[in-house]
Amino acid sequence: KGMIAQITPSRCEGSVRIPPSKSMAHRAIIAASLAQGTSHITNIDFSDDISATIEGMRQLGADITVENDCVTVHGISDFHQLRSREIFCSESGSTLRFFIPIFSLCNKEIHFTGKGRLLQRPQSVYADLFQKQGLRFDHNADCITIDHSLQAGVFELDGNVSSQFITGLLFTLPLLDKDSIIRIRPPFESRSYIDLTLQMLKTFSIEASFTDDFTIEVKGNQQYQATDVEIEGDFSQLAFFAVLAAIQGDLTIEGISSNSRQGDRQILTILKHFHASFDETEKGFLIHRGALKGCEIDLKDCPDLGPILFVLAAMAQGTTHIYNAGRLRIKESDRIEAMRQELLKFDVRMRCTDEEVWIEGNPEGYQCGTILQGHNDHRIVMAMTVMALVNQSVCTIEGAQAIRKSYPSFFEDVKKINGKVELL
Repeated sequence: KGMIAQITPSRCEGSVRIPPSKSMAHRAIIAASLAQGTSHITNIDFSDDISATIEGMRQLGADITVENDCVTVHGISDFHQLRSREIFCSESGSTLRFFIPIFSLCNKEIHFTGKGRLLQRPQSVYADLFQKQGLRFDHNADCITIDHSLQAGVFELDGNVSSQFITGLLFTLPLLDKDSIIRIRPPFESRSYIDLTLQMLKTFSIEASFTDDFTIEVKGNQQYQATDVEIEGDFSQLAFFAVLAAIQGDLTIEGISSNSRQGDRQILTILKHFHASFDETEKGFLIHRGALKGCEIDLKDCPDLGPILFVLAAMAQGTTHIYNAGRLRIKESDRIEAMRQELLKFDVRMRCTDEEVWIEGNPEGYQCGTILQGHNDHRIVMAMTVMALVNQSVCTIEGAQAIRKSYPSFFEDVKKINGKVELL
């Protein structure tokens, strides 16, 4: 059962500071580790996923010290400093997929391990690329094994699989001796994450750019330059509090940059479609309660918003249709099925196919008489916490410790805005 959270319906108010972007923290730590010299990265939240990336980069040979919310990284001078041939990626899909091509540059046999559903998540993109170059790529239930360095060249990938594969290549290809091209076969989803990668590479003096909508050119023989970075706030975490405010009452959300390139900033547009409103403030946003109306939502560029948008839809008048949602099925849990099971406990009316969801909302709210399950998935636990806060009965969530994956202080932050949470 792990940690159990008991949540009493609460009128939340005040302000909350959003944790830093996990996506940007992964990218900054990796880029700094590949740079000679010392970089300081500030405003980091040490979730399990970020800890996995730090530990992996240490195995690659980077020296990383951690103090408060700051990481000091002394990068590697070459790929001969590997400290271990087994690289543990915990449950972090980003860590594993970013690491595989980078660690290939060590030119040694390397084993990647993990826990939870990590090694069940698809890796066929790399399997194909490695096999095309005649390189070893063995993937079983316990381990992925590689053996030789990727070579520069032309890489063709489907655009409707995880962008994490493209990011892994983008970290690696600048360090090879020749130029490379990445060709993306449409439809191209999650492009916003590639923009985040290119932005971080540029910060560390690496050039790579789109030459058209589906082609990225990467020069070889480049060198990462050490630099200092402050990590921006995370829109996917803002979404939980923004939805809570839109349903229930005004909240100020701080620590976030309105000119961010994160795909999950779409939460602001989506709230408008639902008839909620917000004001920009100096440090973030003031989100207002709205008379919520169901609408159409395209999750193509913001799959991580899925679970909390199910909650928003359940509390809105009329029908919400969510499409391009198939990616939710291959996350830490099958997020469509997990949310369906949990929302059914509130008698929410919904229908799902592989890729689409229809939810018939009820602004009057719901009652729940059954114990909720966290499905070992941080976003399910957080979404169901919001659902419990805005409804009419005390709810219990088993497996609440899953929040450590991305937002360890989530329940503390809920309490700061008068949310009644008891952890057992």
